[in-house]
Amino acid sequence: MSIIVNLDVVLAKRKMKSIELAKLIGITEQNLSILKTGKAKAIRITTLDAICKHLECQPGEILEYNSRE
Repeated sequence: MSIIVNLDVVLAKRKMKSIELAKLIGITEQNLSILKTGKAKAIRITTLDAICKHLECQPGEILEYNSRE
């Protein structure tokens, strides 16, 4: 897929664990893991909004487009 999810990088920079973020945004750790590994087929805008709010980041820090893939 041409979309790369850099959520693990942003989490590491913020020194936050996946389980903590999952609780803050109201999704399961398993669903967050699916998103982190790039296996998700879609992401809700409300979920992306909550992630950006709690990580104090922009969507472009989490999602990246790679035309070579």
